[in-house]
Amino acid sequence: MLNLLIANCVVYLATMLLDENRIYELFALFPIESQWFKVWQPVTYMFMHGGFSHLFFNMFALWMFGRGLEVELGTKRFLIYYFVCGIGAALIQLGVAEIDLMRLPENSLLYHQYLWTPTVGASGAIFGLLLAFGMLHPNATIMLLFPPIPMKAKWFVIIYGLVELFFGVTGSMDSVAHYAHLGGMFWGWLLLTWWSYRDRRRYRY
Repeated sequence: MLNLLIANCVVYLATMLLDENRIYELFALFPIESQWFKVWQPVTYMFMHGGFSHLFFNMFALWMFGRGLEVELGTKRFLIYYFVCGIGAALIQLGVAEIDLMRLPENSLLYHQYLWTPTVGASGAIFGLLLAFGMLHPNATIMLLFPPIPMKAKWFVIIYGLVELFFGVTGSMDSVAHYAHLGGMFWGWLLLTWWSYRDRRRYRY
């Protein structure tokens, strides 16, 4: 987890100090139809952030939920889980972008805005960590910041997921990649379910 924190901070500093536009063109996640799309972007976009507050809240969540999960899962499984959620979120985001582009006339301004607008951030992987915490510790209490009230982890995850789904379906807050967040949770659920099934078979007496 510490290496992920360091890597995200180093990439952010490099983006601020070097050619920001060129770095975004190479490593942010663009739609497949875009001229700037590269095959490595579903991995590299996770280390890119759109500003200090974006970086801070993602890294705070990584520290808050990741430190305990790394101990429980082990470092190897934790990293596998993190990257599966992040890459899975990217694949969902790319699929949604393709569907949206198919609905738009190719000569429209909105169509070209889609092609020019990248997705950045570790949020897909972070939402996967949030789901893992809720599944492994459903009755643990989380203290919300806004509003400052306690809530059990399972209800927090369910409500947060439903809010993201609502925003995604209605198109609200369209500057946020809601389906990427949901994709991170979905792939996290798939991987945890698979591990649980495989481990039960492996250690069954």
